[in-house]
Amino acid sequence: MAEAASNKPAGKRDPNNPCLFCTDPQGVSLENELAYSARDTNAVSPGHTVIIPRRHVASFFDLTAEEVAACMDLIRQEKARIDAAHAPDGYNVGVNVGQAAGQSIFHVHIHLIPRYRGDVENPQGGVRHVIPQKAHYRRP
Repeated sequence: MAEAASNKPAGKRDPNNPCLFCTDPQGVSLENELAYSARDTNAVSPGHTVIIPRRHVASFFDLTAEEVAACMDLIRQEKARIDAAHAPDGYNVGVNVGQAAGQSIFHVHIHLIPRYRGDVENPQGGVRHVIPQKAHYRRP
């Protein structure tokens, strides 16, 4: 008897079921008791890294103070490593919290994104580009 066709593209799996960060951490570069870091498998720039708390929790705002501190420690360490390897001109640090903010894996992960002169035409506004019409602004 033939199996029913799946609606998912071949080879694609739901990263939330089971949680990708809990069950299949890949490319771990640094770790501590409460968190680990790894290069993003869909990097937007050379050195793009994600910092992931070990405890499964969807929202950054539900992390304990100790988990935030552990993540910040890894962010600082990863920045030093990225600086040495890639010499970026700047960084964006960001977290998507909730589907409306673009979160697609519902386990907190903090993006450390190295930026390079010329990687976009006009970088003014930085993270404000999540709402493109609000990105560019005039200062009073």
